[in-house]
Amino acid sequence: MPESFAALAVDVTPVLEPCPEPSKGNRSAAKAGRLRETFENDLVLSYLDLAEALAARFEARGRERADLNQVAYLGLVKAARGFDQTKGESFPAYAAPTIAGELKRYLRDRTWVVRPPRHIQDLRTRMFRVEPELVQSLGRNPSVAELAMELGADAAEVQEAISASSSMHPDSLDAANVHSDAPSIGDLLACPETPLERLEDLACLREAMQDLDAADRELLYRRYFCEETQVQLGKRLGMSQMQVSRRLARVLVELQRRLLSSAQGDGGREEQERPTGSTASVGPARRAAGTGSSGKNAARRSGPRARSR
Repeated sequence: MPESFAALAVDVTPVLEPCPEPSKGNRSAAKAGRLRETFENDLVLSYLDLAEALAARFEARGRERADLNQVAYLGLVKAARGFDQTKGESFPAYAAPTIAGELKRYLRDRTWVVRPPRHIQDLRTRMFRVEPELVQSLGRNPSVAELAMELGADAAEVQEAISASSSMHPDSLDAANVHSDAPSIGDLLACPETPLERLEDLACLREAMQDLDAADRELLYRRYFCEETQVQLGKRLGMSQMQVSRRLARVLVELQRRLLSSAQGDGGREEQERPTGSTASVGPARRAAGTGSSGKNAARRSGPRARSR
């Protein structure tokens, strides 16, 4: 070894310190802890059937039996850890409320898809207990008012408790109605093919049509929705084709006037609310008015065709 490093060399021989022997108090505490753990394990293994029996009481549609058993086992372990023989010798009497409380907390907090308020959950539980008695005494299903009177609660809260059942097990959007041929809810939802950009125009047009006469609304419905020709409309209404064409043109002009007046009214309100210098458009009502204008032009073009025929 070079002399420059020899001066830096140190003795690194490890020094083994004697481990202190555990005292009698520590040994007795450790032994007591092992005995307590063995006692708790024996309790848990001896009363597994009690936990499973309590879990079976809460079994229902949408609740997995295996999940309920696991929750009941957890409650059994908690009961075994908290059991004190000096305060009572019956472990089942002590464990049953603990396991049932654990199961109720699980059902209250973990099984709702959309969780309602706590008081609605409690009211729903009370309602399920009272409803069979009312059915037996009345001979029919009780109304919401009768349930509210029996429970001493508000009718609106009882109705909310009844509706809360769908929050726990909501229906699938693809579920078909077995009582009708109506499409599923999922088929009625908006999709990329739905003309959402026209909804505002259609809403404005629908509002303008509300003030039309019933005969004019039926005329528009049969011409543009049922796609009946002017000849068919004339035979249905006892009019000539020319009279049908003129009446359609008059109705379309009236729709256009109402849409334009609505657009101008909305535009005036927007001008009052808009800062100075803004050049925003008047909104969707004017586009709806454009739709009415195109209908008017279509009606005017239909006139010469009718005369040519």
